[in-house]
Amino acid sequence: MPYTTSRPLGEPVSPAALPAVMPVESSSDDNSQTPYKISWVSIGFFTVIHGLALLAPWFFSWSALGVAIFLHWLSGSVGICMGYHRMLTHRSFRVPKWLEYTIATMGALALQGGPTFWVAGHRQHHAFTEHTEKDPYSADKGFWWSHMEWLFHLKPEVFDRKIYAKYAPDLVNDPYYTFLDRYFLFLQVPLALLLYAAGGWSFVIYGIFVRAVLLWHCTWLINSANHIWGSRHFDTDDNSRNLWWVAILTYGEGWHNNHHAFPKMAQAGLAPGEIDMTWWLIKGLKQVGLATKVVMPPTKARLQ
Repeated sequence: MPYTTSRPLGEPVSPAALPAVMPVESSSDDNSQTPYKISWVSIGFFTVIHGLALLAPWFFSWSALGVAIFLHWLSGSVGICMGYHRMLTHRSFRVPKWLEYTIATMGALALQGGPTFWVAGHRQHHAFTEHTEKDPYSADKGFWWSHMEWLFHLKPEVFDRKIYAKYAPDLVNDPYYTFLDRYFLFLQVPLALLLYAAGGWSFVIYGIFVRAVLLWHCTWLINSANHIWGSRHFDTDDNSRNLWWVAILTYGEGWHNNHHAFPKMAQAGLAPGEIDMTWWLIKGLKQVGLATKVVMPPTKARLQ
């Protein structure tokens, strides 16, 4: 018998008592295609980065490929999956502030926005998954909308800091997170200089552009593919799915139905064989005493 869960809706709570999903005021279901202003700056930015990544064959070396894979893991698994997602969005575990800031910096290197933007958008996704216009990347609007098209439409709730900040009150007034929100793009400059000094243009092409493009599409698959294809352990009131191949590409985030059923838990892979590399990192931090208040799966979530 599948476990049924639903999204919490209601009045916002204080930052000190943030739940797994940020409660917000509910609204009637509305999947209408509201015409938002197109961001040609965003379209240009993503086009240029993809274009530079296509230079990869002319700059290939095995060491450059190794750099791309390492930085994909560092900014993806450590920064986005463990940091932005499980640590900041859902508060699945706690670490000392110096380590929290370090992990969040790795997330900022992923070129997926500052922490306040990312966290606010994901909390909106959980609060309104698929069923209303307020889900920033609703799969009900089609694969390409949820995969990347949402980034090109300037919805105020998603891109206006004065509006989306209310979904991340625990981050918006933090001076360091404000710094990352403003300057995350510029973090690529010292990284690029370091890569150039270490291995020339091949390291820059692979470490910045190839890595960023691959990580973008891996992350976006969770919004798109994981809400269309795959299996379901739990009868959630959305179309979240588990996809093993997305889980491999995203260090465990592909066990998305598990996550939507129990969003606050630090572990996404629940059944035997559900590999969750990000959970291994959190578990390691817990074993050495750096991660505390780790939210474990409830009894009803344990699968044999």
